[in-house]
Amino acid sequence: MNSYESGNGLPRPDNTPVYVISMAAELSGLHPQTLRQYDRLGLVSPDRAPGRGRRYSAMDIERLREVQRLSQDEGVNLAGIKHIRGLQDEVAALHARVAELEAALAAVAATTIPVALPLNPAAAQGHAQQGAVTPALPVHNPLLPAIPAFGHSTALVVWRPQQH
Repeated sequence: MNSYESGNGLPRPDNTPVYVISMAAELSGLHPQTLRQYDRLGLVSPDRAPGRGRRYSAMDIERLREVQRLSQDEGVNLAGIKHIRGLQDEVAALHARVAELEAALAAVAATTIPVALPLNPAAAQGHAQQGAVTPALPVHNPLLPAIPAFGHSTALVVWRPQQH
């Protein structure tokens, strides 16, 4: 097993462009001319070496195999395969963006303290007029910015509720 193979003898799925077209054709089970056609159609876009020669990565080989499977086993034409690949790439990009936003949100949540504001007097009055027995509690408004938990201030604030 060489450094480019996984345990099952297949290339590892990474983006390092290492295979020339003849090796990529052999690994994918396709003719080199088919690889050139897929490149022209944009189904698989290998990197180019300085002399303009195509260099395929293990992920390119996997994509070639998938194109061949969709074409031969599923009967999908090349235009359909290109559309499917475009949608798959878009979904992958969206998944990556969601993960990025979730990480950013987690970082903000970990370093901020939510702001709780008392109800405004009009809302408290309406609360009392409706026959509410419990006092109006402060509410967190998610649209208001949070206070950084680890800001530059060293002040300590102690809050004590008013005694009635």
